[in-house]
Amino acid sequence: MIRVLLADDHPVVRAGLRALLGAEPDLVVELEAGTAEEAVTLAASGRVDVVLMDLQFGGGLPGSDLQGAEATRRVRAQAGAPHVLILTNYDTDADILGAIEAGASGYLLKDAPPAELVQAVRAAATGQSALAPVIVRKLADRSRIAEGRLSPREVEVLGLVAAGRSDRQIGQDLFLSEATVKSHLVHIFGKLGVSSRTSAVASARASGTIRGA
Repeated sequence: MIRVLLADDHPVVRAGLRALLGAEPDLVVELEAGTAEEAVTLAASGRVDVVLMDLQFGGGLPGSDLQGAEATRRVRAQAGAPHVLILTNYDTDADILGAIEAGASGYLLKDAPPAELVQAVRAAATGQSALAPVIVRKLADRSRIAEGRLSPREVEVLGLVAAGRSDRQIGQDLFLSEATVKSHLVHIFGKLGVSSRTSAVASARASGTIRGA
């Protein structure tokens, strides 16, 4: 069973997500948070596998302006941290890259189809990257100035993905943080116009960017 923490300041949004996820046999909404601070605290309880995190919160603690990206960073810094999946209305480059660099496993918009959201939660629970197709297209458009070419470091990262290494293992191999590895993968996905590790490897092998199996 995948245990989920809903972190959103709108009760109606949380109620809708609870109903959607609760209808799935392998998902359960274990906890809810109405502020970013509360999300960080509850994520440390050891009771959840995935945090579904909004980016912008209102009504936080007095004197605090903690928002989703920094909350994600704090959650991921905890021992035995759950994975974080961003679910938001914001899709600027700064928002997307900032969240991924903070350690988020994925990024979806709130108008995503329900099946896409459910699939992303399952992917995030296993540590896989989960980017909405619209986000992939946006990153692809952004990357066209680089003509889709992967940097040497991106080729190195993708080669290790093809070898079956996890994000954490790739970080250890290349002396990078896990968040930096995820950031590289986001750029790779954007340049190749794909939304999964498997598709990225297949595309790179087809183009000769990395060696085939």
